[in-house]
Amino acid sequence: FVFIPVDLEPAKVVSIGVFDPNLVAVRGNYDDVNRLCSQLVESTPWAFCNINIRPFYAEGSKTLTFETAEQLGWKLPDEIIIPVASGCQFVRHRQAVRELMDFGLVREERVPALTGAQALGCAPVYNAFKSEQPERVLPVKPDTIARSIAIGNPSDGMYVNRIALETGGVVEAVTEQEIVEAMRLLARTEGIFTETAGGVTIGVLSKLARAGRWRGDEVVVAYVTGHGLKTADVLATANGHGRRVEIDPSLKSFREKVNL
Repeated sequence: FVFIPVDLEPAKVVSIGVFDPNLVAVRGNYDDVNRLCSQLVESTPWAFCNINIRPFYAEGSKTLTFETAEQLGWKLPDEIIIPVASGCQFVRHRQAVRELMDFGLVREERVPALTGAQALGCAPVYNAFKSEQPERVLPVKPDTIARSIAIGNPSDGMYVNRIALETGGVVEAVTEQEIVEAMRLLARTEGIFTETAGGVTIGVLSKLARAGRWRGDEVVVAYVTGHGLKTADVLATANGHGRRVEIDPSLKSFREKVNL
């Protein structure tokens, strides 16, 4: 059985459905789905992949940091911007940095600043970071286009804020409009079509840059963690088709409609 939120993006539903699973659409968000599945495993002989194989997912998250160091010539960047949902991935990047240092694969002695990125429509970690009690993360009800990171009750939220503060990072959040603008910016300038989670990290990158966080000579890495085709409907409803004209298949029609 595959359990999904009832309003999961159509492209993601198709990519799951092609494997012919028993698909169960739950009238709720990711938190509701996770809660239901946890209850099910207590009364059935089933395993819940999101829990029972979690260690493999968590360890796999570290490879992003390993590959970052490798592609930079076995050096660490000054700062890494990471999308935050449950916070598990963020925490594992800190462990990955420690392992790179312990095994002598990088020479730096300073840990990169680790910065978390959230959508304002689901920003419990950001809310706590900005408060006087950054490790007291209160649940919220998700309401954002960045559904892949819309976890209203993040299990590792307190650790995200602890690590961000320890490493000199921050946790920042962006609006829905800033997410869409960041998706377009990345496509237009780098030729990369990201899903909404990537729009969150690039949006936070842009926001911090405008605020003068960096001098200009630092190496800052932002993780873009999903392909844009997964959330293409977001841009379709936000007039994301660019400039378009329709013509007949002739030079005459082209010259009449297109002002070169």
